[in-house]
Amino acid sequence: MGRRWVFADQLGPHFLDAADQPVLLIESQQVFRRRRFHRRKAHLVLSALRHRAAELGDQALFVQANTYGEALEGLPRGTELSVCNPTTYAARRFVEKLGEGVQKLPSRGYAIEEEQFRGWADRRQGKKLVMEDFYRDVRKHHRLLLEGDGEPVGGRWNYDQDNREPPPKSKTLGVEPPWWPEEDEIDEEVRADLDRWEREEGVQFLGEDGPRRFAVTRKEALKALNSFATTRLHDFGPYEDAILAEDRWMAHSLLSVPLNLGLLHPVEVAKRAEKAYQDGDAELPSTEGFIRQVVGWRDYVWHVYWHFGDDYRRRNALKARKKLPRWFAELDPDGEVEAKCLSNALTSVREDGWAHHIPRLMVLGNWALQRGYDPVAVTDWFHRAFVDGYDWVMVPNVVGMALHADGGAMMTKPYAAGGAYINRMSDHCGGCRYDPKKRTGRNACPFTAGYWAFLDRNRDEFQNNHRMSRAYAGMNRLSDLDALLEQERHRGSSAP
Repeated sequence: MGRRWVFADQLGPHFLDAADQPVLLIESQQVFRRRRFHRRKAHLVLSALRHRAAELGDQALFVQANTYGEALEGLPRGTELSVCNPTTYAARRFVEKLGEGVQKLPSRGYAIEEEQFRGWADRRQGKKLVMEDFYRDVRKHHRLLLEGDGEPVGGRWNYDQDNREPPPKSKTLGVEPPWWPEEDEIDEEVRADLDRWEREEGVQFLGEDGPRRFAVTRKEALKALNSFATTRLHDFGPYEDAILAEDRWMAHSLLSVPLNLGLLHPVEVAKRAEKAYQDGDAELPSTEGFIRQVVGWRDYVWHVYWHFGDDYRRRNALKARKKLPRWFAELDPDGEVEAKCLSNALTSVREDGWAHHIPRLMVLGNWALQRGYDPVAVTDWFHRAFVDGYDWVMVPNVVGMALHADGGAMMTKPYAAGGAYINRMSDHCGGCRYDPKKRTGRNACPFTAGYWAFLDRNRDEFQNNHRMSRAYAGMNRLSDLDALLEQERHRGSSAP
């Protein structure tokens, strides 16, 4: 049996053909010299890689090198290597250049194989790809939440309408806190190395350091999964789209990191959630909503990344060109950003390298969409700033969903919203200096004004979209539109 080279996002047992298969692990320092990642993300990736090397012991050859190429050149002559397809175009191109000396295997770690997705897409015969259709087929394929005859449990495939509750009046959900890992000597070693790289080698990071919040070993990942399934999944669904300023984690699973490190398989996560429902630990709407995220949306994003090709990342249908302002790019809202929703989201990313999907999409992404930030820069920022951010994750989520830069290839309408949405789904607007009901004036909400300015700027692109007809009808009735547009022209890139 040849030695299996596993990347830092392929650390689970399902990436090996046998429990005793020899393994190659490479820690490349050049990755962190070339791009400025969040300090928390660098710590998580290195900690996960080194923990896996420690677990495997003599079974693993662990090489710390400047680049992957240097590490491979130093292997003993005649080493037989195999590798599961990496998760980025760049890494796959690198592996392909290694020639026949390295056996290339299909990708692993997703609910549906790439070949299966291609067949599914081909069978649509040119029809638009629809995530909901894909999700239902995945449910059928793995028999998740199905009755004996193949019908969905409860008679409905989708309980999204039950999972859109605004936040409660309390400051927190009051649910069981997340399971937190305990750091060990490997974490201390990683932190010391990162300190030294910054101090002596000029490596720069984004954001703040702090206690490790996410699982980096298989054992930890299973603990986090079981804890969520039995104590938090029940409350996940109703408030999954809500934001509470003083409850950053709410009832979210925090499993995106171990999933994206390859420590958990999405189907096993979905089955564990299904068992929680069967055991009475979680209601059906919460369970279905979570399963839809894990084997529906997550897998769909993975396959869309490959389906649309490497050029997809450079699409810019709305011709957005603005640079990211310093306060946004540097996660530095203190003293500049007065909009509570935006300041809170940026602070969450600065402190933890994490925010749940609604601050990502409807605050950070919505702001970047309205302001016309360059999609390439925004995608790169999300990739570097979030602990669970990978190229395959962020390209479709930012280009296709958040910024609508693909011209509607992935979503039928842009995820643009004004202050009314944020007011309904968060507790941020109370006490904020901006009024979500005001479009113009000193206290005008920048999201509300920005929404109408975005619609006006992109009128040619969207006014014939039937899903946006009501929005344009409403804009055409605004008596202060000219004043609003002039106001937004002067706002520029200044902090709101």
